[in-house]
Amino acid sequence: MLRLSGLKLPLDHAPEDMPAAICARLGIEPDALIRYEVFRRGNDARRKSAIQLVYTLDLELAGEAAVLARFAKDSDVRPTPDMEYRFPTKAPANWTGLRPVVVGAGPCGLFAGLILAQMGFRPIILDRGKVVRERTKDTWGLWRRAEFSPDSNVQFGEGGAGTFSDGKLYCRTKDPRFLGRKVLHEFVKAGAPDDILWEAHPHIGTFRLVSMVESMRRSIEELGGEYRWQHRVDDLELEMRPDGKHRLRGLHLNDGSFLEADHVVLAIGHSARPTFEMLHRRGVYLEPKPFSIGVRIEHPQSWIDRARYGKCAGHPDLGAAAYSLAHHCSNGRTVYSFCMCPGGRVVAATSEPGRVVTNGMSQYSRAEFNANSGLVVAIDPARDYPDGPLAGIAFQRHWESQAFVAGGSSYWAPGQKVGDFLAGRPSAGLGEVIPSYKPGVTMTDLSQCLPAFAVEAMREALPVFGRQITNYDHPDAVMTGVETRTSSPLRITRGKDFQSLNVERLFPAGEGAGYAGGILSAAIDGIKVAEAVAASIMAR
Repeated sequence: MLRLSGLKLPLDHAPEDMPAAICARLGIEPDALIRYEVFRRGNDARRKSAIQLVYTLDLELAGEAAVLARFAKDSDVRPTPDMEYRFPTKAPANWTGLRPVVVGAGPCGLFAGLILAQMGFRPIILDRGKVVRERTKDTWGLWRRAEFSPDSNVQFGEGGAGTFSDGKLYCRTKDPRFLGRKVLHEFVKAGAPDDILWEAHPHIGTFRLVSMVESMRRSIEELGGEYRWQHRVDDLELEMRPDGKHRLRGLHLNDGSFLEADHVVLAIGHSARPTFEMLHRRGVYLEPKPFSIGVRIEHPQSWIDRARYGKCAGHPDLGAAAYSLAHHCSNGRTVYSFCMCPGGRVVAATSEPGRVVTNGMSQYSRAEFNANSGLVVAIDPARDYPDGPLAGIAFQRHWESQAFVAGGSSYWAPGQKVGDFLAGRPSAGLGEVIPSYKPGVTMTDLSQCLPAFAVEAMREALPVFGRQITNYDHPDAVMTGVETRTSSPLRITRGKDFQSLNVERLFPAGEGAGYAGGILSAAIDGIKVAEAVAASIMAR
């Protein structure tokens, strides 16, 4: 087949316009087009008065070789790549070796476990949290009653942090093997809508993710995998090799038990702070990495729709509008939008008592009243937390604690209207925009729970963003703090074999290890690490 990219058609085009556009683009007769299927559909809204849909199509043509030869210099006309996933190895029949262990049941751990199970290695999957429906009850306990559970919340439990998010399924990770397609197909098998296979910016939403992770858990268990909930890894059992490098021998768990293991995928997520501290004590090689700090900003979704789509706002083929913004500030900082959630809500996302953390979440419909996004400032170890690999965690904890106090020490979050923030005065009440964060928002002065450089940068960036998106800097837009979990503050450094630099057979993976950001890239990394684990097992 042939892949044709960048084919543009009007927003309200008729179905029969597509074959005609294909034939016109390629200069072929209608009877030469045997069939076509949509691989991806996006939109071009740069001209709000003439929004176009942009297609990538896979075509079956008569005389395909001649067409490819004629368009040899056209990068939008290429053979359709082979996207089928093939297992690099399989366990021998009736394999009885020591089972690999996956620590963490978020997107990375889920796919590491799934691939290992599909290859016949019957993994054991540990998670400090609970199954997704019990975890959901605990999470709602914080949102509705300000009752916090340290081991069962937005960050910990089945599905990981991605379960309570927008469920975005796209990333900028290079993917020459099309592992992302494997991820999407597994999600569809588990109950995701099939439009995630062709939408340019697919998403699932929280409620659908809940049933999907349950379905995938059943698939893993049917293949011989085993889940153990409320099992936290508190220590590693290591042996010293003659060359001075350590080798993993097993895991000490929070219930006092010992699990023998010589291949462990560490897919612990970006908020597993006690585990990071344990790894540091054990001498596992860690290094600090950049992340960001800021707030969640909310506007009525209708404002964003009109600003992005003009008179076409509300069109069913466009859905709720999203945005992506960035500004390089005069103080040397960069302010940017992060994890934008159209038609969603801001949620309480702390993983530790006495701290406030915000995140964004939406359902598949994206039909709630407000749009929200992180409005964050990039920070880096050399400039902002230079005191070793755990210094970023200390930085996060400080500002999360400040936010807890500013919100009233009750898990309410501190909030401020944009107009007041820009004017440098505390907010005493709300305007047109009602914040969505639960259990509640205390209107105050956000500068008391953000670094001064971040406040300065955000005050410069907001009017700039207001010139790009009408009403972005509206005085009544609401900011809620603080956003600190944009990515892991450290990296559990690994080599080309995906193993820790100094602990053999320990496989750091996913977002917590510093090798992913978001559901799709974490899942892709889980596949890669599972393949590396299987290769190591088979090489023994």
